[in-house]
Amino acid sequence: MEKQVRSWRELNVEPIDPDNCDPYTRCRVITMNGIEVEAVMFSHHLNRVCADMEVKQRLAEVRYVEQQQQKAVNWLLPGQASVLETTIAYEQVAVDLTGWVARMEPDPYLRQAYEFGVLEDFDHLYRYANLFEMIEHRKAEEIVDGLTEVMPGRPTVQHHRHPADNLNEPYDRESAAPLSKLHALTIMAAEQQTMNFYMNVGPQYMEPIARQLYQEIGMIEEEHVTHYESLVDPGETWWERLVNHEYNECYLYHSFMETESDPKIKAIWELHLNMELAHLHAACDLMRTYDGRDPESILAPELPAPVTFEPNKRFIRDLLANQVDLTKLGTGYVWEAHERFEKMQRELMGGRPPASEEVITEHRDRMGGDYRMETEGPHPIDRLRQ
Repeated sequence: MEKQVRSWRELNVEPIDPDNCDPYTRCRVITMNGIEVEAVMFSHHLNRVCADMEVKQRLAEVRYVEQQQQKAVNWLLPGQASVLETTIAYEQVAVDLTGWVARMEPDPYLRQAYEFGVLEDFDHLYRYANLFEMIEHRKAEEIVDGLTEVMPGRPTVQHHRHPADNLNEPYDRESAAPLSKLHALTIMAAEQQTMNFYMNVGPQYMEPIARQLYQEIGMIEEEHVTHYESLVDPGETWWERLVNHEYNECYLYHSFMETESDPKIKAIWELHLNMELAHLHAACDLMRTYDGRDPESILAPELPAPVTFEPNKRFIRDLLANQVDLTKLGTGYVWEAHERFEKMQRELMGGRPPASEEVITEHRDRMGGDYRMETEGPHPIDRLRQ
């Protein structure tokens, strides 16, 4: 730990080239920023309920380094990228990271939660891509590079649920696979940073349709954070959660070090992994001292297979064909719109279409059709075809 504080010069990283970088390099950068922000905020919350000054000092030391890591990671994003360009990259992260997690998740109930959410982020990508072409006169394919399709998912208008229906049953801390705990923390952190991003950048636009769309989807991202954070067992102790957070950071930095295509970025992942190993040891020591348990009792015996950014086109299309009309009722999933859902729709819409529908209508009026990038053929749902 005493070797981890970096100078301003060392934090002054060279950003990625938005025109020539691997789109999944940008996705890894965005993911790790979300992970570091969650680590810092969790440490702050623990600090607020901790009375032991020695523990608070230890947390503060680690948290300072985590903040430096967050700065180094997020400052890899190029300054010339517009807010909408970054937004589309955020939604590509949501689609392909959640898609990969859903495919790898061993628990059927947790897998369903990820499958449900990914169809909504997939639709957000489509709405923002149409806004991007209208406002900046550019196409989303410049950003996603054909790796992620752009077409309607579960229509955004159908995402607005009663708050009680955004909750899920948590995994059982005693019986859940260690990988399931890592998945839940990862997607929760990713959605949390998207929620925070939209709630802050939305009012920076002058165009009414852009302001309205960020406001609408920003509220859905709040639903998603509730959806994913409720998967985590609230019975986990603070020390158990601290260890899980640090282990997850090690897991993800190791995953991205193994899969990164840019040598300069790979070196940053390796450096941060080495730092996180020390953070993990510190968290384990705290757990042994204050929780009276061995961290090995809750951790995976070895790192799982690396998290991999890769196309999920066929997977998404299969989900669309089978789950596009799914919605939530309590902690379960149903096929039919129910009274509570319909009441929420009436209160929000007031008889008028939301921005997510109006942005497509406006794009069609201006350009004769909506923007899509369907590389694998026509949309699998007839009513959602062009």
